[in-house]
Amino acid sequence: MPQHEQIKYDYIIAGSGCAGLSLLYRILKEPTLNKKNILVLDSVKKDSNDKTWCYWETENGLFDSIVTHAWKTLEFRTSEFTQRLNLEHYSYKMIKGLDFYNHVLSCAKTFKNVTFKFETIEDILSEQNNAIVKTENANYSADYIFNSTNLFNPTINTENALLQHFEGWVIKTDKPTFNDSVGTLMDFRLNQDHGDTFMYVLPTSANEALIEYTLFSEKILDKAQYKIALEQYIKDDLKIEEYEIVHKEFGVIPMSLAKFSRRPKSEERIINIGTAGGFTKASSGYTFQFIQKNTKQITKNLLHGKYPNPKMTFREKMFQWYDRTVLEVIISKRMTGKDIFSIMFKNLPPEDILKFLGNESKLIDDIKIMNSLPKTPFLIAGIKRLL
Repeated sequence: MPQHEQIKYDYIIAGSGCAGLSLLYRILKEPTLNKKNILVLDSVKKDSNDKTWCYWETENGLFDSIVTHAWKTLEFRTSEFTQRLNLEHYSYKMIKGLDFYNHVLSCAKTFKNVTFKFETIEDILSEQNNAIVKTENANYSADYIFNSTNLFNPTINTENALLQHFEGWVIKTDKPTFNDSVGTLMDFRLNQDHGDTFMYVLPTSANEALIEYTLFSEKILDKAQYKIALEQYIKDDLKIEEYEIVHKEFGVIPMSLAKFSRRPKSEERIINIGTAGGFTKASSGYTFQFIQKNTKQITKNLLHGKYPNPKMTFREKMFQWYDRTVLEVIISKRMTGKDIFSIMFKNLPPEDILKFLGNESKLIDDIKIMNSLPKTPFLIAGIKRLL
């Protein structure tokens, strides 16, 4: 067999999705770091609008220039009640995947020290003082490898996980139809036979909106079932007869009790980011804002010559326990996600809930959340997740 060529870089980013490109962009925004030799590896180019990310934050963010739309008013709906969520400090923001990819890649093109290669990654490991990525074509080494591939992911099965799966349509109408100042965060007025099931309705103009059919369940549905549900909702609930589908997307996010590690065992030079590092919130699927916090901290550590992988703080461990407790309650069928979210949004200020879901609450806020929920199922689940 031919010996693979080995090329040395300062940093290798394995995977060019949201996490990998967020980290790259933050590094390139720092004059002290943006002269480093950086390799970005992925099997495919990011040139399609494959995802839409929604998140909330209290201030101007790094990617505000590419935000498609933002909402200060949201709604939560069930068959029993509708709650209007007026946001004072937070804004709920949407970014299209292709806008994000193009924005970061356009920036990266201005740096000759950034190299993109499109090769299948076969292995990532450490050798002496370097970390190594092995691909089908070559071996590449670096001081640090930031990994967002699934190479080190734990085993996920129906005993320790649910799937959050969804199909979203961006629809366009000839007549003004939507109020683009109000987004529907969750509409549970749907058949719940397959598990927790709800719709997002996020209007970006009077004539256009993202409608997304989302489920938490053990397995995905037949493709036709998503189409039927979306068509029915648009006709019966939104009262829209004529529309054009201008974009479709489909996704599956693991909601797992399995532990995703921030780095593989004994591999200090390999740092997991994104979902691979546990930055998808298991109980809700939200990822974008947690990736931003993590990549910001990594960049700060690199800037100050510290070990880049941030240690998990006590509060982060607390939030992880809360998250795993909620998921344990849902997986064990002690309560549905619909019932949990309904209690919270009916009885608590919306920004307190968003602070909690965004891992930004204080202990006194956590206690308010806990006191709003039934004690027994959460006590049982919480103790189980501590063991």
